[in-house]
Amino acid sequence: MTQDERSPGRGRDETPQQRADRLWSEMLQEVRVCQTGAQILFGFLISVAFTPRFADLPDFDKNLYVATVVLGVIATGALVAPVAFHRFLAGHDMKPELIHVAARLIATGLATLALTIAAALLLLLRTATGNPPAAWALSAAALLWFTTTWLVLPQIVLRRATARRTAAAAASGGSGPAEDR
Repeated sequence: MTQDERSPGRGRDETPQQRADRLWSEMLQEVRVCQTGAQILFGFLISVAFTPRFADLPDFDKNLYVATVVLGVIATGALVAPVAFHRFLAGHDMKPELIHVAARLIATGLATLALTIAAALLLLLRTATGNPPAAWALSAAALLWFTTTWLVLPQIVLRRATARRTAAAAASGGSGPAEDR
């Protein structure tokens, strides 16, 4: 195999197909945790409508419940979709395309999962505490936590690593390794 057939500058000595296989395997491991959590949360959400107390909820809480269930459906669907995609595309030599689409589906699933959890927390706290302002504040804080840990922190780490690599490459007079995406 020639150097041109490998992925130069990726920090690994692998072919594009090996890289695609590795990335797909990593994506599956990552999404398994989210899929399970989303499915369990969705299952619990479905059962809420069948409790005796549900009929006594104010209209706002019933509407919040419906919105939460719909978000849960979207999150679950987006997080399970890469598996269905793989089933249809397996054997068609399309793993790079699969990875590209699956990454976006997983991002969508994570975003809607965060919204589902925040909305479920809001509904729970409104019902359990009877204190809507506190419920809103705590739910907003949870959503801020997800945004910080799932989006902001990884971007900060990525920017710092990129800056270090750029500085190291400039100091050595060459180009550093490319990002492993």
